[in-house]
Amino acid sequence: MANTFEFRKEFFADERDENLNEIGKRIRRQDIEGHVTGRSPFYDDHLFDGLLHMRYVRSPHHHARIRRIDTSRAENMPGVVRIITGADVPVNLNTLLALLDFGLDDEPVLSDKKVAYVGEPVAAVVAHTEAEARAAVKEVHVDWEVLPHVHDVEEALKPGAPTVCDVYPGNAFVYHGKYDHQKLRFGDVDAAFKTADHIVETRHQMSPIEQAPIETCGAISAPEQNGRYVCYTGTQALFFSLGTASKVLNEPSSRLHFIGGTVGGGFGGKVDSIHEPLSILGAMLTGKPCKSQWDREEEMQVGAPRGAERWYITDGVMNDGRIVARKFRGYFDCGAYTRLSSYAVIKSVGHLPGPYTIPNVYADVYCVYTNRTPATAMRGFGITGVDFSIEAHMDQVADTIGMNPIDLRILNAYRDGDMKAHRRVAKNCAFIECCQVVAEKAGLTIKPESKAASSLRDGGGVRGQIPAHTAIDHDGAVEGFESTSYARKGGSSPTTGSVPSTPSSVPAQQAPVQPSSYQPVPQSTPAPQPAPVQPAPAAPPAAGQQPRKRASTRFSSISGFRRR
Repeated sequence: MANTFEFRKEFFADERDENLNEIGKRIRRQDIEGHVTGRSPFYDDHLFDGLLHMRYVRSPHHHARIRRIDTSRAENMPGVVRIITGADVPVNLNTLLALLDFGLDDEPVLSDKKVAYVGEPVAAVVAHTEAEARAAVKEVHVDWEVLPHVHDVEEALKPGAPTVCDVYPGNAFVYHGKYDHQKLRFGDVDAAFKTADHIVETRHQMSPIEQAPIETCGAISAPEQNGRYVCYTGTQALFFSLGTASKVLNEPSSRLHFIGGTVGGGFGGKVDSIHEPLSILGAMLTGKPCKSQWDREEEMQVGAPRGAERWYITDGVMNDGRIVARKFRGYFDCGAYTRLSSYAVIKSVGHLPGPYTIPNVYADVYCVYTNRTPATAMRGFGITGVDFSIEAHMDQVADTIGMNPIDLRILNAYRDGDMKAHRRVAKNCAFIECCQVVAEKAGLTIKPESKAASSLRDGGGVRGQIPAHTAIDHDGAVEGFESTSYARKGGSSPTTGSVPSTPSSVPAQQAPVQPSSYQPVPQSTPAPQPAPVQPAPAAPPAAGQQPRKRASTRFSSISGFRRR
């Protein structure tokens, strides 16, 4: 295969070490031999004697209150070993990014009060065979009170919309404890619009995308020696899954032995740690190895996709093609619970306004709760959708002013030394050079000044300065959250701001639920292969026992958003 990759190191001289020289080479993947010969072991290849199977009772409604769950008939079905409900989960409320101190616990492991999307699990049946578990699921009776639902992000933010997630009654995630959206302010967009020759507005809508891994999400857990539990899993995020299981089971991570490795296709869809805590809980409650796994229909229906996004972009443009102002209004549809969508918003706003030097930038971006399947990561989530929107919008701008779209991009592109809208100096840009290569390869004619342009020249100076005036506001201010946290309830009210869009009567965070029926059963299963099963199930948490406190990693320390 011909080497079609050209690496112009001069544009990245201070970013690439000399020993980073793998790009452009033909490198053999370490795991390729196992994959092409069919010898790579996946989690479902691990065999256990006496393996139990879990199937789930799911909501048929978009939004409903749970009046009662009757498991009596199902408990007497052939092969049924145990039925697990929310009362059996030691800490039945979690949010994935709580491990990074980012956001409030908002999602039950097994819902026991209300469901907020079709397919939300309310009980798990554990049986000797999958067929027996499926049959018993049909015999669990749930008394539902159907509630109004909302599927559109903008409808969800209107006054009077159904409250999807009780933790965020305004249907919007709270950022920095202050606002119901993430802001970006740089210069004065409205003033610049008044000076522009053209105003160009576009709207872009992206649908959810299912990752569709070949191996569906799942995990197998079994008791080990000394009160430990082994968990074989296809997770993409082994330590996230370990931390999540430790939290919701209220067990120290030292008692949980996670074995990952071969994922079976993930693409971001295997980071949510749904199966690991449930399969471990099944092993705890029965004393036997237990498997939780989605079938293909569940993978498509309840497997978290990349979330839908909606973007509105407005530009103020001069006749010569200079963009003098850009305004964004974005909505991320996180579905019924937060998962990773709040983080996707942070990523997207950090990426605005695209690779262009624009002296006035404004953005309001919302993480919105709707009665849809919760969304999660997928291949550059938070970036891909807005990048597509920006570049589609750039083509519309070029068409409006009658300019070659590549000339337009080169004219407005970052030069090294320019100031970005989030107040970081641009470096190692190379976008101009990429545009020039695209024009050359596509046989497109661009202006001589575009051909002569360089990302290494003409940056900095006035382009490298923060605007003397930036218009700020407090639209979307909220009350009842700590202003020192990204989202933590109980703090003082904002000292400034407009009318809060989120009620101040936010319900208190739900206390961890201690199971009344959490009684591990000593097991006598023969040693499984490859991990031995030992009759040493863990002692349950004592009644009223609070979950162990642990130090959290600050999200700000890894996201680059540390306060200065």
